[in-house]
Amino acid sequence: MSDTLQKTEQRPSVPLRTPQLPRIAPLLVAVIALAVGGLVTVVAGSGLVALSVVAWLVFVIGLSVWALAVEGRRKATDRLITSLVWSTFVIAMVPLVAVTWEVISKGHAALSADFFTNDMVGVLGETNRLTGDPGGIKHALVGTLMITATATLISVPVGVMAAIYLVEYGKKNRLSRVLTFLVDVMTGIPSIVAGLFAFSLLTLMFGPAYRSGFGGSLALSVLMMPIVVRATEEMLKLVPDELREASYALGVPKWRTIVKVVLPTAFGGIATGVTLAIARVAGETAPLLIIAGSTTVTNWNVFSDRMMTLPVFIYSSVTQGGKYAAIQEERAWGAALVLVVIVMTLNLIARLLGKIFSPKTGR
Repeated sequence: MSDTLQKTEQRPSVPLRTPQLPRIAPLLVAVIALAVGGLVTVVAGSGLVALSVVAWLVFVIGLSVWALAVEGRRKATDRLITSLVWSTFVIAMVPLVAVTWEVISKGHAALSADFFTNDMVGVLGETNRLTGDPGGIKHALVGTLMITATATLISVPVGVMAAIYLVEYGKKNRLSRVLTFLVDVMTGIPSIVAGLFAFSLLTLMFGPAYRSGFGGSLALSVLMMPIVVRATEEMLKLVPDELREASYALGVPKWRTIVKVVLPTAFGGIATGVTLAIARVAGETAPLLIIAGSTTVTNWNVFSDRMMTLPVFIYSSVTQGGKYAAIQEERAWGAALVLVVIVMTLNLIARLLGKIFSPKTGR
């Protein structure tokens, strides 16, 4: 007994707290890294990119080595991985912030009441020669909204019903597997191919000179449908089978169970997927340039004549050049800002719908 106590007393005590770097250690290393990067930049005569790369290398290596010397290998590895994760996050945010800042800084000057209420009829350069009104994006904004709304009316019912078949009726039979494969293929189809499909189909039906907003809606619906199918399919799979079985046990037919139980439960996710699909196709240019065409007039009939959209307006304004290239470029940046705001609004609406209509959890 005494030997056991003596051995216990001779064991080295383990400290309850290991050495830690001070909380301001990352800040100190960052300041030193910037100083080293600035020094290397001045000596080598390089630019901001070289400064950022050198400072990042000094920060990651310096902080990891310091942590290894003080805190040990395990903590140093954790700090290294954390630094790499934050670095990749910053790298991913740089182009997003840069694009947003560029669009806002160059596009806000073009925004005005006239910019939204005028089209480009009779506008040459700065203003209309007859009325003196500056050109605007009314025709392009109306075209974008009408074409996108028509594409939504085409693709959403078809996509939702296709997803219902795959989940509720297909049960992984041969037809459902073929449909799933085709949906996967359509998800990656280039937008120009969708435009050529709509162009060839409507050309065969109405002749080679046919151009209309409906053709653009048809092309966009080809791009929207696989997104709607995939989103709806995944949401329907998340509905618990217990809800279906409880409905069947009460004698409710299958179609009514789908309409009254399954779809309301998955409505939040379906609405989110549809909204994201709309945001995805709202900025497409190639298919609309092929089949919807370009015009300076506000066209309210989606089935007749050419119809301008915001992406095509931006493309046309930038590629015109000539004497009034600077004014056209300013209008293009303004239209780009409006398009970005529309897409951002649709994404916010998707998040809001997902939050409002998501199934409530809790006791």
